[in-house]
Amino acid sequence: MNKIYFDNAATTQVSPEVFEGIKQYFVDEYGNPSSIYEIARSSKKVVEEAREKIARCLNAETQEIYFTGSGTEANNWAIKGIAEALADKGNHIITTTFEHHAVLHVCKYLETKGFEVTYLPVNNQGLISLDDLKKAIRSTTILITIMTANNEIGTIQPIKEIGEIAHNNKILFHTDAVQAFGHMKIDVKDWHVDLLSISAHKIYAPKGVGVLYVRKGIKIKTLLHGGAQERNRRAGTENVPGIVGFGIAAEQIVAEMESESKRLTTLRNKVIDGILDCIPYCFLNGDREKRLPGNANISFEYIEGESILLLLEMHGIYASSGSACTSGSLDPSHVLLAIGLPHEKAHGSLRITLGRYNTEEDVNRLLEVLPGIVDRLRKMSPLYENIQQQHKL
Repeated sequence: MNKIYFDNAATTQVSPEVFEGIKQYFVDEYGNPSSIYEIARSSKKVVEEAREKIARCLNAETQEIYFTGSGTEANNWAIKGIAEALADKGNHIITTTFEHHAVLHVCKYLETKGFEVTYLPVNNQGLISLDDLKKAIRSTTILITIMTANNEIGTIQPIKEIGEIAHNNKILFHTDAVQAFGHMKIDVKDWHVDLLSISAHKIYAPKGVGVLYVRKGIKIKTLLHGGAQERNRRAGTENVPGIVGFGIAAEQIVAEMESESKRLTTLRNKVIDGILDCIPYCFLNGDREKRLPGNANISFEYIEGESILLLLEMHGIYASSGSACTSGSLDPSHVLLAIGLPHEKAHGSLRITLGRYNTEEDVNRLLEVLPGIVDRLRKMSPLYENIQQQHKL
């Protein structure tokens, strides 16, 4: 049975090009970049080359790119680092109700340290109101942190407009662009972004590497203390193979972005239309147009998303019902609750995230087996039976 992977928002496989490009840094060129002999200098050189590649992809300066251990670390560093650095100027942070937990949990932590946080609501499509943002700004506001694109429903925020509001009010702006990088053009200068987080394993590079872009001149406190790596701002021996792979993957995905986004959008629309047309009592979550090209998040009434996943797996199809970071939780998705879904409908979501290696045949297979799975589960649902009885009356 062929395996079909539809969970690219959770992680991606390492591409053959990346794998071939990093093998030597595990076995032959394994030097520590902080040492001074030849194999160490070789490691240092390729780390700096990867830094240059990623900077070009973001329209940033090379010295503004800092390697981290993950997107989560990059988010933590950005928010905690700015909060600590600017605590003498203010204690107010603005974010949204449906950020990734790597942002929300940091904000909740900072509240225990005396900071005040405004959590902006989103509408039923997952978009913030720019008027709400403007009204939330105080004289004590030091940071706005709003994600570029949501990891569960794929909604893309008006990031450039948010950056302009922050810039005009002399407030620093951070965006979690982990899901967006490689799927839409990112220009930190045009967006008025001061800090931006991305992660390697979302773009066909290894897990365990992230990047925090920090605009030149920004005052930020160090998160990890120890050695003098990353220009004395982020201690810890660099993950050389991962960093090299990140650079290779970044160049490749940005070069292919325009054509690949069109292909994924076509497949995504086929998924959405195919499901909505042939399965009753289901609906799309998030904005139909202002969403990532490969994201389709659909809720099925009267059944549980986890049950759909288990039956899909029996057909060799792998998807998710939300963020991989909360897959062990019994609580409904905070993202779906934020856009106004009641608990029972939020529990019935299915997230399909397409990637480079998905084909139209994969989508056809999903649309072939999913209706039967939903029908089977609904036949076991007392709620659905009640609805059917009501329709017969």
